[in-house]
Amino acid sequence: MQRNRPFLEKLYLFLKGLTMGAANKVPGVSGGTVSFVFGFYEELIYSFRKVNTIALKLLLNGRFRSFYNYINGQFLLLIMGGSIFSYFSISLVLDYFLVYYELYVWSWFFGMIIGSIYYIGKDFGDWNFKNTTSLIIGASIGLGISFLTPATENDNLWFVFICGIVGVSGMTLPGLSGSFILILMGNYVLLLVDSVNELFYIITNLASGNFKVLSDPIRVRYLKIISVFTAGSAFGLIAISHVLGYVLKRYNQIVNSIIIGFITGSLGIVWPWKKTVYLKENGTFLIDKKGNKIVENYQRFIPDLTITETWFAIFYIVFGIGLILAIDYYGRKKK
Repeated sequence: MQRNRPFLEKLYLFLKGLTMGAANKVPGVSGGTVSFVFGFYEELIYSFRKVNTIALKLLLNGRFRSFYNYINGQFLLLIMGGSIFSYFSISLVLDYFLVYYELYVWSWFFGMIIGSIYYIGKDFGDWNFKNTTSLIIGASIGLGISFLTPATENDNLWFVFICGIVGVSGMTLPGLSGSFILILMGNYVLLLVDSVNELFYIITNLASGNFKVLSDPIRVRYLKIISVFTAGSAFGLIAISHVLGYVLKRYNQIVNSIIIGFITGSLGIVWPWKKTVYLKENGTFLIDKKGNKIVENYQRFIPDLTITETWFAIFYIVFGIGLILAIDYYGRKKK
C-alpha cells in the first residue's frame, strides 16, 4: 500500500494524526473513531499488521528501505508522528479547556460523536438481523463500560504493561476510549498526565545538557513507568491490529455493526451534563499518592434549560454535528 503522496496529502495525514492523538488523550473519546470518520482506519490496521516477522527479518538484514516500504512507513510516520506531537501540543490546549470550559468541550465531543454515528451508518445499507444484533451488542458493551466504577492507582510494572495493551485499544477500536478505560483501571493520571509531563521535563533537561536529572529516583521511576507503558502499547497495537485485520476481512459488516454500536454506547461516557463523584471513607475524601481526590464515578443529570450555559452547550453539540457533516460534504464533493 506504500505509494508516493503529494505534499498536501502528507500534511492532511499529519493533521489527522494530530486529531487522533488529541482524541486518544481525552477520556470518553476514541482516536479510532477519528480514523474511522476521516477514512484511514483500514489503512491504519493494514499498516500495523505489516509489523510482523517478515518486517523484523528485513530490519535485521539491514534492508531498511524494503522494511520502510513493507510496513507502509510513510503513512505510519505521518499518522503516529502527528499523534505523538499532539501529546505535547494540542493535548495541552485540550487539558486547559477541560479545566476551564469542561461542559462546552464535552458538548462539542458529544455532537461530533452523534455526527460520526450518522456519517458511518448512512451508507451501511444491509441492516439485517445479524448486523442489528451486533449493533445492539456493541452499544450495550459501550454503555455498560460508561457506568463501571474506577479502580485505584497501581504502579506495578506488570499492571502498567497491561494498561498499555488495554489503553491503546482507543486507537484501534472506534468508540472504545482507551483513556476512559485507563480511568477505570485507576491509572489515567499516572500514565497520561504525570508520566507524560515528567518525560517532557526529562527530555528538555537532557537536551539542555543537564544529565543530573537521571539521578533523581522519582523521575527515573516515571521513566520506567512510561517505558513499560509504551512497550505494552506497542505490543497491544500490533496484536489487536492483527486480530482486527483478520475479522475485518472475513466479517466486515458484523465488525462495522459492532463498531457503530461501540460509538453509540460511548455517548453515555461523553454525556456533557455530569458531576464527578469522588471516593469517600467515613465522610473523608480519599486521595492518591499525588494528593489528588480519587474519582469514584460520574453522576449524570438532565440539564436545566432555563440557564444560558445550557444553551451554549447545546450550541456546541450542534457545532460538533455540523463539523462532521461538513467533513462528509467535503468528502462527497471531492469524490
